[in-house]
Amino acid sequence: MRKPQTGQGFADGPPETAQGPSIDPADVARFSAQAAEWWDARGPFAPLHRFNPARLAFIRDRAAERFGRDPKTREAFAGLSLIDIGCGGGLIAEPMRRMGFEVTAVDASSENIGTARAHAAEQGLDIAYRAATVEQVEAEGVGPFDVVLVLEIIEHVADPGAFLQTCSRLIAPGGIMVVASLNRTLKSLALGKIAAEYILRWVPAGTHDWRQFPKPDEIRLMLSAEPVAVTGPFGLTYDPLSDRWGESADADINFMMLAMRD
Repeated sequence: MRKPQTGQGFADGPPETAQGPSIDPADVARFSAQAAEWWDARGPFAPLHRFNPARLAFIRDRAAERFGRDPKTREAFAGLSLIDIGCGGGLIAEPMRRMGFEVTAVDASSENIGTARAHAAEQGLDIAYRAATVEQVEAEGVGPFDVVLVLEIIEHVADPGAFLQTCSRLIAPGGIMVVASLNRTLKSLALGKIAAEYILRWVPAGTHDWRQFPKPDEIRLMLSAEPVAVTGPFGLTYDPLSDRWGESADADINFMMLAMRD
């Protein structure tokens, strides 16, 4: 097992404003308008609440394997640092803190960060939230981090390649980055876009632009110049009989990938 890295905090400064070339103003505005509803399990983010257990299990198990931790123990990842990029209202950041990680979480939406901070305070969780972009994180010298999470955000940024490369530079030596997105396939167009938004109405219409979904090979290419080893994709699929998500060999719609730095 390697020595854990402790990410440096943000410097004190003026009021928070997210800035950087990765920002897609239309997407930020869309999510900001729904910021107060992140923790409503029956609201517009209900699909994420149902999806979360599968995402959390994937991250927990891969991190336990990478760092030689027992995921069944209390605060199994104590002493390890984690950053959640595009954290939204904190649906991933909070359980990661409960698992023992020292958590930094950033989002381009100040409204999302306000919701996340308020909910974490209610729960008594110390999470370093900041309205910022990954470019600002890197510029301020925050990090590196043992675990970097880039979950369902790459399809919402202006320059996915540059964004993902910047994220990868925040990985500490021996650390791991988890990337999750929707695959750009006809199956994802039919089920992940049209059915989810217009038929089942799992998410508001217009939430996703199918043309911005990355293929796993494109993610691998984006990271080809970075000193990381990329594995995956690992599929996540929905079972309507059990109403649960789980890991699967089918990566045609939702998938996750890993990037590891020696």
